[in-house]
Amino acid sequence: MPFPDIPRLYTAIAEWLACMVYITQLPLRVRGWRLAGISGGMLVAQCLFLELTGNAPLFLWIPCMIVAVGLMLALFCACCNLPVLDACYHCMRAFLLAEFAAALEWQLYFYTLFRLGWRSKLWELLCLAVIYAAVFGFIWLLERRRMEATRHFKVTPRETISAVAIGLAAFLMSNLSYAYSNTPFSSGFVTDIFNTRTLVDLGGLAILYAYHVQRGELHMRYELESIQNVLQNQYAQYRQSRESIDVINRKYHDLKHQIAALRAESDPDRRAAWLDEMEEDIKTYEAQNKTGNAVLDTVLTSKSLYCQKHGITLTCVADGTRLGFMSVMDICTIFGNALDNAIECELRIADKSKRLIHVTVAVQKGFLLLRFENYYEGTLEFEGGLPVTTKKDKAYHGFGIKSIRYTAEKYGGSVTVAAKDNWFEMKVLLPLPKEGQPKAKPE
Repeated sequence: MPFPDIPRLYTAIAEWLACMVYITQLPLRVRGWRLAGISGGMLVAQCLFLELTGNAPLFLWIPCMIVAVGLMLALFCACCNLPVLDACYHCMRAFLLAEFAAALEWQLYFYTLFRLGWRSKLWELLCLAVIYAAVFGFIWLLERRRMEATRHFKVTPRETISAVAIGLAAFLMSNLSYAYSNTPFSSGFVTDIFNTRTLVDLGGLAILYAYHVQRGELHMRYELESIQNVLQNQYAQYRQSRESIDVINRKYHDLKHQIAALRAESDPDRRAAWLDEMEEDIKTYEAQNKTGNAVLDTVLTSKSLYCQKHGITLTCVADGTRLGFMSVMDICTIFGNALDNAIECELRIADKSKRLIHVTVAVQKGFLLLRFENYYEGTLEFEGGLPVTTKKDKAYHGFGIKSIRYTAEKYGGSVTVAAKDNWFEMKVLLPLPKEGQPKAKPE
């Protein structure tokens, strides 16, 4: 019985389908008709290239495969909004998936329909459609399920090198018998060649998927630890601010008694006017940031003092009594991080008259709305619905808003951000607890 090789056209289709399995679940650069046009054009290019190089000499086999992988990488770069390293990582995953799907489909066809004598093109295409639909459909659902719990994390150079090494090792070992039959690790028997190729590709695919899951969990663990550090830092700032403000309050309270004693004496008019001014300043200080929530008052007061020192105008309209269902740490996390991000943005504005921050706490239709607005200059980049940190070391920053979102989700809430006309706005929407539900205990 003659040895039937896998049609190059089937391999091209497998490579394209494998790319689309991952592309549809990654951040897209193009959508709609543009996505369909680019992907359709690349399918034609992939099929034409593999068909035209089907009879190439053996020494050109590796270069042709490199070009084929390059076409897959070009499809990722054209359709996905990813750095090159990320595209290489997912391209290698797609390549190994395509190799396994093509090997499995042709082996099943050869061991069933071909041996039974059902060698018509119709049966061949039917087997192709069924096997490809099962393999790529299963992987698509598997990746989709993973996306519900995690999201895309940027790939490091080391992770890309690891993925490429796994993919190349599996590909070379699985195809060794096709190119060279006289080696200690190859075979000249058709059954052995088919089994080796399919099983090695399956093993490589499983290893690469396990590696992908593991790196996702490690990235998620690192992010959660970073968010927890942010939460603890904001709470520590709150405790320190509360102690400082208590000291200031005692000093001002003593000062009021000193003023009262001075008024009992006969003083010149100028001294009386000066004392009046001091007393008015004290009243102004006592009246500021009285929202009805002691924790919010502490956070706002500490941030207000910092803003006054750096020429930032911070205004607040807040009903703090509505925050009673939240814990101290969660209030510190949301307001502390939101104001820290806004203050950091304002400090980059040279004109102090434009350094503006406004905070609103209000109730809207059974929800508590926390709105933070600040003026900004320049452009903002967004990724995953959140602004990208402007710091150079992006791997160790950008957790402020993530910690806010994490805290909001604890209460069944959500966070949305928008930027328009040089105003950045962040809304935190929290469902108010129903009557009778326990409130958070003070800390």
